[in-house]
Amino acid sequence: MVQQTQEMTRSERYFEEAKKVLPGGVTAAARLHRGTGRPFVAARGAGSRIWDVDGKEYIDFCTSFGASLLGHGHPDIVAAVNEAMARGVLCSFELEEQGEVARRLTEMVPSAELVRFTTSGTETTWHAIRTARMFTGRDIIVKFEGHFHGYHDYLGFSTWPSPEQAGPPDQPATIPESGGIPAGLQSYVIVLPFNDPETLERTLRARADEIAAVIMEPINFNSGGILPDAGFLQTLRALTRELGIVLIFDEILSGFRTGPDCAQGYLGVTPDMCTLGKAIGGGLALSAFAGSREVMGAVSPLGGAVHSGTFNAHPLPILAANAFLKLAEQATFWDHFATLQERLYPGLRDIFARTGLPIQVQAVGNRFCLNYGMTEEPKNYRDSMQYDKALAARFATVAQEEGVYFHTLWHSGLSAMHTLADIDEALERIEKAAKRVAAAPA
Repeated sequence: MVQQTQEMTRSERYFEEAKKVLPGGVTAAARLHRGTGRPFVAARGAGSRIWDVDGKEYIDFCTSFGASLLGHGHPDIVAAVNEAMARGVLCSFELEEQGEVARRLTEMVPSAELVRFTTSGTETTWHAIRTARMFTGRDIIVKFEGHFHGYHDYLGFSTWPSPEQAGPPDQPATIPESGGIPAGLQSYVIVLPFNDPETLERTLRARADEIAAVIMEPINFNSGGILPDAGFLQTLRALTRELGIVLIFDEILSGFRTGPDCAQGYLGVTPDMCTLGKAIGGGLALSAFAGSREVMGAVSPLGGAVHSGTFNAHPLPILAANAFLKLAEQATFWDHFATLQERLYPGLRDIFARTGLPIQVQAVGNRFCLNYGMTEEPKNYRDSMQYDKALAARFATVAQEEGVYFHTLWHSGLSAMHTLADIDEALERIEKAAKRVAAAPA
């Protein structure tokens, strides 16, 4: 036993010790890597690179599941955090910068006329649907199969159901994604297939007097980067407006991937409300829900939908967000991403084609999905059920051995601190990984 412990890496030793004090040895379930069977234990990050506690360096394409859009240790974020610390960490006070960040968001994001801040993405969708219920006086929420909206009980249904659970394609079952969700909450959720305008219209018209909101990922990165079909969002927008239903775009993940106006600007449809997170804090914990003056008027103290919290709009992430948004206002910021995208995505597709690996690259802006086991673009979650988890685990593990970090979850991404030299080096390492995976038996 002693001999085995001595041969363990530092990462492995940490994980064994962590399991004694943390459930499963992690502080978030998603951090377990399906390939290695343990979390990535980081020591530090700089720009596009991360180092584990064993000293190995990796080119990072997980980018904190989308939160590190600026990369690791961006100097503007470091300066912002240092300034917040120097002020004395003024927790639970109003700051001038809170209004400044909100103003910048209203100038960039089409649906944002009033903004409220929270800490996590889960909180934002929870407060968004509470606001919609208060505004409409109705209780039912419509969501789409395969769309993820955080971990609270009200929307924790049918995000990634198995084929055995999912039910008919045109009438998906409402499947809880976690134990501990009261069965009665299923009656407050309707799950619909994505990109099915006929089922959408039939359902909304039949139950309009019960439905408070439709919530959706406008770009469904959480199930393979699925885009809405032509006309689907326009149909949804027209129906919800006609029927007095609040339309909510959950842009926690899609926000600031395609430009400063987020997916709603990219797709040309403005919802009544949106949620924003991950990218806006510059790597720190900040999220927001925003919307029209009319709908956001339901939020306290203007209306009866209570929203408050000691850590709302904490100075560290607020000053960091202000720094991020100043960068995002600049055209050169997005030009740099375009240059990286033009090199990385064709390079990945070429590697997978030449090595014969069935991995479809679904890229929208600076975030992309490696759809393992798939060769065509998915149109809905039923298409994404083809996702080959075993191949994902195998490829991500071998890529990590070659010095490129992908998690085994759906989406990966670029950061503002990646360079063309990083991309070229990463493609070389990825090609080595792809050849190894292609040569090894399944």
